[in-house]
Amino acid sequence: MGRQRYRNQGAPLPQRTLPPGHPGASVTAAEADPMRLTIRGRLDAPGTAYVWDAAVAAVRPASGTVEADCSGIEYMDGSGLALLLKLREAVAEAGGTLSLINLRPKHHQLIDLTWNCALPTWETQKQERRGLAHRIGKAAHESLSAAREMVEFVGEATVIIAQSIRHPAQVRWKDVMLSCVNVGVDSLFIIGLIGFLMGLIMSFQSAISLQRFGGEIFVPNMLGLVMFREMGPLVTSILLAARSGSAFAAEIGTMKINEELDALTTMGLSPMRFLVVPKLLSALAMVPLMTVFFNMASLVGGALVMLSMGFPLVTFTSRVFTYVHYNDFFGGMAKALVFAVLVAGVGCLRGMQTRSGASAVGLSTTSAVVTGIIFIAFADGLFAVAFYYLKI
Repeated sequence: MGRQRYRNQGAPLPQRTLPPGHPGASVTAAEADPMRLTIRGRLDAPGTAYVWDAAVAAVRPASGTVEADCSGIEYMDGSGLALLLKLREAVAEAGGTLSLINLRPKHHQLIDLTWNCALPTWETQKQERRGLAHRIGKAAHESLSAAREMVEFVGEATVIIAQSIRHPAQVRWKDVMLSCVNVGVDSLFIIGLIGFLMGLIMSFQSAISLQRFGGEIFVPNMLGLVMFREMGPLVTSILLAARSGSAFAAEIGTMKINEELDALTTMGLSPMRFLVVPKLLSALAMVPLMTVFFNMASLVGGALVMLSMGFPLVTFTSRVFTYVHYNDFFGGMAKALVFAVLVAGVGCLRGMQTRSGASAVGLSTTSAVVTGIIFIAFADGLFAVAFYYLKI
């Protein structure tokens, strides 16, 4: 709308001075037919901002042709161009047209970039109201889609791990070793500290309760059974979910946002084989060892409590390893293996499901930790029922 026209003007028209503008810019309007708007000075950001309202108010009542005399413009950048486009839009809304006259050649290139483009139109859309049935159906569809993605992930991961066991040469063992360091070695301090404190606290609290009945000697029995059978794999897996599961989700999620997963697929590399399998193998290898380390650290804390109560160390160790059977130890190791697969798998899955946006990685990380802990609790309940019926 409104093509440029460059021509000289005759005798000056009576002018009406608008409110004072920026020291480097001013706008005056002449009420005539056609209406003439004179713009002078520097149309940089400060100058344009100061004369913006006055210029728009001057041309808004115009219903015919409005001529903008640009001979006095000394400098103009994008903000000045925005002002001219806004004036053209205001005149067009009133049913008129805006033409630029006496425009300096150095400003032609900037004006030609956008001047002949059509004005944008904005259409307000009414938000469609959804019924209860539609919302329930949408939630069910999203839940089924998430379940399908999880089943596909589990199936693909299982097949690749089986192939890796049959053909070990296809595994990127350097990546597995690096992941083992991140999952296991770097976690030994926090695992040992938490294990020591839990053994110390549980032994101390149990001893206080059992002193009423003279049963302090049974503290090692309780501690060994609880740690090897239940608390060792459970707490270790929760720490893994908080530390390594979130790291897996953040790492893969960042690669997903940066389109690095698409680049791997384009190069013919499977993201599952390249990224997920090394993390799963490292978790399977390290979590049982971390569980054993946690159990040993908790026994050190319990031994410290028993020594402070006057019991010799040999009494503590003999009662622990006499009462704890192989079934308790290997049952805890079985839990650790299952929990490791759940935590590492959920972390990688949430990373693969990362959406776009600034908060996507954070949401995936949070979801990985929460989902991992829920799965650990659910699997632990299933183990408890299975051990009960199997008399383990």
